[in-house]
Amino acid sequence: MNSKYTGALDKNLFKRVVVMILGGGRGTRLYPLTQYRSKPAVPIGGKYRLIDIPLSNCINSGLEKIYVLTQFNSVSLHHHVHSYTFDSFNRGFVEILAAQQRNDQETWYQGTADAVRKNLNYIEHRDIDYVLILSGDQLYRMDFEPMLKTHLDSNADVTIASVPVTRDQAKSLGIMRLEDPGRVVGFLEKPKTDEELNHVRTDPEWIDRTGIPSHGRDFMASMGIYLFNRKILVDALTQTDYADFGKEIFPAVFRSKHVQVHLFDGYWEDVGTIRSFFEANINMASERPEFSLDCPDWPIFTENRFLPPSRIRSANIKDSIISDGSLIEEGAVVENCIIGVRCKIGKNARLKNVIVMGNDFYPGNAEKPQTDVPPMGIGDNSIIEETIIDKNCQIGKNVAIINRDKIQLTPELPFGMIRDGVVCISKHAIIPDNWSLERAVS
Repeated sequence: MNSKYTGALDKNLFKRVVVMILGGGRGTRLYPLTQYRSKPAVPIGGKYRLIDIPLSNCINSGLEKIYVLTQFNSVSLHHHVHSYTFDSFNRGFVEILAAQQRNDQETWYQGTADAVRKNLNYIEHRDIDYVLILSGDQLYRMDFEPMLKTHLDSNADVTIASVPVTRDQAKSLGIMRLEDPGRVVGFLEKPKTDEELNHVRTDPEWIDRTGIPSHGRDFMASMGIYLFNRKILVDALTQTDYADFGKEIFPAVFRSKHVQVHLFDGYWEDVGTIRSFFEANINMASERPEFSLDCPDWPIFTENRFLPPSRIRSANIKDSIISDGSLIEEGAVVENCIIGVRCKIGKNARLKNVIVMGNDFYPGNAEKPQTDVPPMGIGDNSIIEETIIDKNCQIGKNVAIINRDKIQLTPELPFGMIRDGVVCISKHAIIPDNWSLERAVS
């Protein structure tokens, strides 16, 4: 295992790789979307959740031994992950490792490295040689086979996936310092000053020589994707009490082990804020999306809900994604929107740049509706722009949700809040007929 590897990869090698997907922390920057769920469970693209992205990347890459480490608000995430099953003739699995208090561990996960440390017993097996560590809340499409080949070809102890970024982008990311031929010798989290940035700058000519055009990008950002030799990972976690990979584990590992970079040049977005989450989703519905959901050769898997097709009655729909089981009434205008499952949009409603996350259920036909409470969905003649509407919301008729004054942040209000300039309607919110955002925040 320690000798230099050359040639095509043996597919049996993939059976010796175990994947650990980190379920994320509290997701405070995505609040209120994380009020009732963990960050990886946040719905995206109409019918998916963020956790579907790394799980699909693994399955499409042929990696089928997968653990998902969870802690905060994890009930809906657990329910969703349980839909990933393999047939009885396949040894693959997707299993939840929830934070728990045991006799030998009296605390919850304290960070990314600590989460893996508390679950080392699941990877200390003779048939596991490599551990791939992923984040559960990033948006990208990546084949992990080339990364495994980079790891073996360079005889590395650890390999870190990296994407080239510009100087401005580097200020909000973890940046690596490299030596030829791609050995990582340093790491700096969110460098701000010119001195710090110059210290971790990579020569664009070196990036060009790898076959990836630099296009003015001269910093190599960590994608938070790590491939370890199992023994190296176990030693690093058992010989220290470090809680975080980027800030603590890697600075120690750089000094004594071979850490290699693996370059990636596709779409990658850490949707860590309301604004970045909103823009990434709306872009999926554009004419030329940066992250397309239409990729037959690399599908995104998710829970199969067995819903009927959507119905559209004389509506005007432009650059939008309409998910299964929805109903859009006559006269409605839907532009640059993501419409989730089981949505109902009323007559002559107008939506522009709106994410509607959908509903977990259809309203029960046997229940007598309350006359003073709007039904689930978006009522007739309502106008909504630049908004994220969480699940199971009841929005009445003639409602106006428009942030005309470009307010960037409000305290939490009965309907939700404005954050990063985006209106966020909270899960289960009830907004009565004739309600106006402008009056509510004035």
